[in-house]
Amino acid sequence: MHYLYFLEQITDLSGDRNSAYNYWAVDLAPYSSVNSVIVKAGYLLRSAEVKGSTLALTGDLNATTPIEVIGGAPKSLSKLTFNGVSLPFKAGDYSVYTATADFEEPKFTLPDLSTLNWKYLDSLPEIQSPYSDTAWTSANLKTTYNTLRPLTTPTSLYGGDYGYNTGTLLFRGHFTATGAETSLFLWTQGGSAFGTSAWLNSDFIGSWDGIDAATNANTTFTLPNLTPGKSYVFTIVIDNMGLDENWVVGSETMKNPRGILNYTLSGRPQSAITWKLTGNFGGESYADHSRGPLNEGGMYAERQGYHLPSAPTKSWKDSTGPTAGISTAGIGFFATSFDLDMPKGYDIPLSFVFTNSSTSTAGHSSLATAYRVQLFVNGWQFGKYVHNVGPQTKFPVPEGIFDYHGSNYVAATLWALEKEGAKVEGLKLAADAVVQTGSGEVETVEGQKWVKRKGAY
Repeated sequence: MHYLYFLEQITDLSGDRNSAYNYWAVDLAPYSSVNSVIVKAGYLLRSAEVKGSTLALTGDLNATTPIEVIGGAPKSLSKLTFNGVSLPFKAGDYSVYTATADFEEPKFTLPDLSTLNWKYLDSLPEIQSPYSDTAWTSANLKTTYNTLRPLTTPTSLYGGDYGYNTGTLLFRGHFTATGAETSLFLWTQGGSAFGTSAWLNSDFIGSWDGIDAATNANTTFTLPNLTPGKSYVFTIVIDNMGLDENWVVGSETMKNPRGILNYTLSGRPQSAITWKLTGNFGGESYADHSRGPLNEGGMYAERQGYHLPSAPTKSWKDSTGPTAGISTAGIGFFATSFDLDMPKGYDIPLSFVFTNSSTSTAGHSSLATAYRVQLFVNGWQFGKYVHNVGPQTKFPVPEGIFDYHGSNYVAATLWALEKEGAKVEGLKLAADAVVQTGSGEVETVEGQKWVKRKGAY
């Protein structure tokens, strides 16, 4: 039945167009345009089926709901069911049938994330002296495949030129000091609200915290006194917020590269620095085929696959979770597991909710600590929270990603962009709604579990 025609018919019957929106017109047979049932049934009516003198309805309830069938019922209706439950009904004039579908409030409890046993791992070992980037990709392309922006560096520092098209990018720049170097200028690009942090060896030298309007940024970092003849390495972390869209017809903004657009080491030619880079493990030959190419980026814990269920967490440090935070600029990785036992026959969407008590001035968070969180649920990335930009603080995760009747593995990366570090102000798991449903059982998606990745670095 055409919706506008149906709306006009109900309006004629009820005399009130607003009341007409409370009715559902559901086809009784596949692809039928005329054989429909018209029912006032509250929150959602999913299907209707006539079997002899029985009208079987399936739908969802968020409260005890009056049922009113005004068309499409059998001429001699003897039984009316809703989600398989037989409802007493009354027959009125003009073959209108009325009944009540009862909503039963379920009982369930959700885990308190602050009381769980979390495990912690440093996810930025790249800034420690023992770390080797031998397995990283050498940034040795003297030309770029990008047709939008020519190079302004001796070799390409665009992630896409090396097959790193998604997620966090990391760069390592090696040089031998003369002692005259006092600053590093970086022009980086990661998309709207992206961020950048930089280290010289293990010393934090600063960040671009990010704002919503900036897709790229120029930043000059002051360097400590360097020892002539000594080898140094810059470690640069760049958040990739995804590729741009072509908002204007004929434009090619989707080709805007992600990575380092330009750099200057004071008193030295650009060629003084030799660069390596990495992104998601394997690049375009990504490791996790079950979740696809956009699920993970280049952070150490992601490259190792530690965001996947069955990760080897036993040897990691004990923690109280992301709310404990990290005390210096860097990237921490937190993981925990918990069981869910949700009532069957209900659709109860769950969300991770971040607390953000920062105040704002003129649309900008003036007191917000700069940190970024990636959220993984049973290996699936289901949120990127940018505390100092926002505004999203709630990240829904559907049943099927969550196992509502079993164990769940949750992990989070916490990237602190300030020298004092950062901690998540608050993080909880909350129910968004409680709906009694006729949708049937939802199977949990079985993605790949953790196995040691050959060649992971």
